Amino acid sequence: MSVLVTGGAGYIGSVTTEALRLQGLTPVVLDNLVYGHRDAVNPQIAFYQGDIGDRVLVEEIVRTHGVSACIHFAAFAYVGESVEKPAKYFENNVAKTIALLESLQQSDVKKFVFSSTCASYGEPQYVPIDEKHPQSPTNPYGWSKFMVERILESYDRSYGMKSVALRYFNAAGATESLGEDHDPETHLIPLVLKTALGQRDSISIFGDDYSTPDGTAIRDYIHVSDLSQAHLKALKYIDRTGNSDVFNLGNGEGYSVKQVIDTSKKITGIAIKTEVAPRRAGDPSRLVADAKKAGTVLGWKPEFPKLEEIIESAWKWHKNFPNGYGR
Repeated sequence: MSVLVTGGAGYIGSVTTEALRLQGLTPVVLDNLVYGHRDAVNPQIAFYQGDIGDRVLVEEIVRTHGVSACIHFAAFAYVGESVEKPAKYFENNVAKTIALLESLQQSDVKKFVFSSTCASYGEPQYVPIDEKHPQSPTNPYGWSKFMVERILESYDRSYGMKSVALRYFNAAGATESLGEDHDPETHLIPLVLKTALGQRDSISIFGDDYSTPDGTAIRDYIHVSDLSQAHLKALKYIDRTGNSDVFNLGNGEGYSVKQVIDTSKKITGIAIKTEVAPRRAGDPSRLVADAKKAGTVLGWKPEFPKLEEIIESAWKWHKNFPNGYGR
């Protein structure tokens, strides 16, 4: 099976692309390299630098490689920027995804796995968050993912395109050769490890007065390799059942900012300077997934559920690639 992977040169996309290859499938990567890295894609894999909104290019790729499914990662994902520049996010994440879906529909590609987000839930009404939790995003990024989920429902009803939307919580960790290299970097674990490497002076703790055991915000971290395996299982689910569905992806365990920092200190053996900063607007005190449905229906279970495993894998990658993919 040939699978089009949009955003396949990005963090989660590159790990999933490699997982597809190792499973004997044939990934074909389309990435505009705005945030992705060409070096994150195995040279054996067909790669196209281009835009998901380029219908001529997408249809050519599908025709040339006999693509029968698509895993869609390509999106802008900075929450703060989405508030400042909502048009940019709705254009890229929604309008161009519609163009992609139209290209696939015209080419008779009927299987689609969508990289969605827990940001589509908004402020949690209860924790852990299951798939029945109301979706009420609090920022344009979350709304853009919410909109695509609704569009996919319509494409299923009208065109028979089957899709699985995977709502991630916090992706983290690395494989031996593939890791997290964002510019700018906003995620906690790589920022902490960059501080340990001496590339930053300190790490900011945004709020230490939350109603949590140590006063800092709690998040659910999931290893990027475990995320990649969920995408393969989602494709198999569509093949097996012919159904569309949505699934949360998380460990079901929450770790606080201080826990992440303390664990990083232990693993690196390096003192990491911290500074307490004011809370960020809209940051919930606790975000933890209820991912039982993915386990029951997809047969998915995280292989690396422990925070220590996740941070240790990331630390090895950052030590080996201190400047990321050569930047």
